[in-house]
Amino acid sequence: MEIQYKIIGFLLMALAIVHIIFPRYFNWKHELSSMSLINRQMMQVHTFFIALTVFLMGLLCVVATEELITTPLGRIISLGLAIFWGFRLFFQFFVYSPKLWKGKPFETIVHIVFSIIWMYFTLVFIRGFIDPY
Repeated sequence: MEIQYKIIGFLLMALAIVHIIFPRYFNWKHELSSMSLINRQMMQVHTFFIALTVFLMGLLCVVATEELITTPLGRIISLGLAIFWGFRLFFQFFVYSPKLWKGKPFETIVHIVFSIIWMYFTLVFIRGFIDPY
């Protein structure tokens, strides 16, 4: 189980770092220009804090692996992480429109890969809560 938490930790830190390219990749300079200043800045600030939170989740998984698996508090945190990523998996299918990926090869691959990743995170954290050994 420890290796699973460490893998997830490194994946989460990598995912957080990838957020750095979002503004350029998604052309936010143009796309957000029509928004009000408050909405534009909220989008940018929330993206920063999502990336920071994801990075810190990953760091926690890497540096406190044993505590997350073996202590009562760690197991409760694992449950919280399972709930978080379970909701993210739900949103992947029921909030994001299929129009964003259906019929687009690259976007379909990204959709499938991230669906598998969110499912992996959810299942590992649930197992860490229920049966860490």
